[in-house]
Amino acid sequence: MRVLVVEDEAALAQQLDDALTAAGYAVDRAGDGLRADFLMQTESYDALVLDLGLPKIDGLTLLSRWRQAGHTTPVLILTARGSWHEKVQGIDGGADDYMAKPFQVEEVLARIRALIRRAGGLASREIRAGAIVLDPRDARVTLGGIPVKLTSHEFKVLSYLMHQRDRVVSQMELTEHIYAQDFDRESNTVEVFVARLRRKLGASAIETVRGLGYRMGASS
Repeated sequence: MRVLVVEDEAALAQQLDDALTAAGYAVDRAGDGLRADFLMQTESYDALVLDLGLPKIDGLTLLSRWRQAGHTTPVLILTARGSWHEKVQGIDGGADDYMAKPFQVEEVLARIRALIRRAGGLASREIRAGAIVLDPRDARVTLGGIPVKLTSHEFKVLSYLMHQRDRVVSQMELTEHIYAQDFDRESNTVEVFVARLRRKLGASAIETVRGLGYRMGASS
């Protein structure tokens, strides 16, 4: 899963980047509204962390612009502005959740997980596909109750496919959602990760839909 952090305070942006990366997310960062707007027009994200007090273009303007353009990516606002009317502006402007600084990083991670779950129509903390169970909070996967050891990229591929259960996901879409923008994306790496996952989880765990991509069913 891929997250865009839009924050002009360098130390805070790095803290969020480190925490999200450690939790298994691919992370891009923007330090001003202009850069954030460019990334939203050119990249794909599963969630956004958005500061309101940004240079060049403020967060509320960005949020309104993105929603009017049809972007539905879940947005968590993080800002030092704690007054009730600014919270209302953020939510009315299209934000999905709101946190005021200072905050605990663990709570930010929990809220992001919840936003991504809801966006995928999932209510439970754990995501299940047959005997496969994925716990995003602990970055843990089990098969029939037995822990399965995955590399970070294998986990990212599996996590995205399980969040998109029963939907065909193209190789390009998978690539866009498991790598950060500055990562050297090789076209065949997704195929390699899928092959490894099949060896660890069973050959039928991930279906190849010829000419279209991959699909993981709820009863895989």
